[in-house]
Amino acid sequence: MDNYTRQSGSTVSRMLPGGLLVLGVFIIASPELSKDSQNALRKLIFSVEKSLTKRRLWKPAEEEVSDRAALQICSATKKVVCRTYDVQDPKSSAKPADWKYQSALSASWLALDCTVNVNIHIPLLATSPNHDLEKNTKNGLNRWSKQIEDSVFLINGQVKDDDTELLEGQKKLRGNTQASTQFSDVKVLTQLSQGSSHRSTATVQVCSASINLKGAVKCRAYIHNNKPKVKEAIQALKRDIINTLSDRCEILFEDLIINEGPHKKNFEREYHVLPQRLFVPVAGSSVMLSDYKFGDETAGEIQERFVEMFDQSVQAEDIHIAEEINTVNICPVTDNTDNAQQKQLTKATLLLKLQQNMGVVIAAAVAVFASIFSFNYFSD
Repeated sequence: MDNYTRQSGSTVSRMLPGGLLVLGVFIIASPELSKDSQNALRKLIFSVEKSLTKRRLWKPAEEEVSDRAALQICSATKKVVCRTYDVQDPKSSAKPADWKYQSALSASWLALDCTVNVNIHIPLLATSPNHDLEKNTKNGLNRWSKQIEDSVFLINGQVKDDDTELLEGQKKLRGNTQASTQFSDVKVLTQLSQGSSHRSTATVQVCSASINLKGAVKCRAYIHNNKPKVKEAIQALKRDIINTLSDRCEILFEDLIINEGPHKKNFEREYHVLPQRLFVPVAGSSVMLSDYKFGDETAGEIQERFVEMFDQSVQAEDIHIAEEINTVNICPVTDNTDNAQQKQLTKATLLLKLQQNMGVVIAAAVAVFASIFSFNYFSD
């Protein structure tokens, strides 16, 4: 049960766009199992959160609420009992909480859309005893995620202060009786170089292969419409950008393990297509859920997944493929390339040493010239 719940939590998390998180676990149990189910819920809450945290390439902000909900439903009386646990504290005890149903809560949430062009090069070092492609890819994505965190975001063509309201200067859509979405177009500007306060040094490393991730990924985040701040909106979109690429790579490697086995030794040149992102509307809401599909997956398989994970029926015509194909290229370095690379490396090293010693050479030349001049002068 624990393993199934963790896997379900991970799958649901992948299907949520930016701004939405897995906030808890529920269980339906008979009255005689109420005490046992309460203990099971506590264990599952921490287990699911640990699994989700391990997968993330971003860290939650200090001011974020770390409480997660445990919902216990009695199968006989239909009574609902809600408790929360602070997942940052392993010794956290249950705190009672109110559980209320609200209609049309997400009917008019604000949406932020952007397309991010990705071209990530991840070298595989020759000194590494074995190449764990998934681990190396995650390390490369971790470095890339820091670039996204430091990027500049233009909302509808403007740079806005973090503490200003997102809708400042815009007309807010009124009424929440029917689903309506107000979209903001976002451009992401990635910094090409670090600021002057950061010192960076170039490193020459011999690599036996490399991984290249290339394509354009569609990203989306939702945020509440109760005077949302720019900071909240950008944070939600940043997380979706990072999550969507990380999740796709994770899905690809899971698929490779199933089809090719976990211990692949030969690294020939390979091209793999990352799963495409799609969006599906939720009945009675402006929010669209997300999922990923490989080229050979049918609409029926996607529909089954939404029924299993969300108990949500989806019509085939409501499945919107959001983007073109994105690829992963795994390139080994051949022996000939190794020799050429070594020569190039030696040449680069000699050139580097020459540049480093250029000052000494010039100083020596000046000293020799001065000696010759003084010798000729005093001889005359």
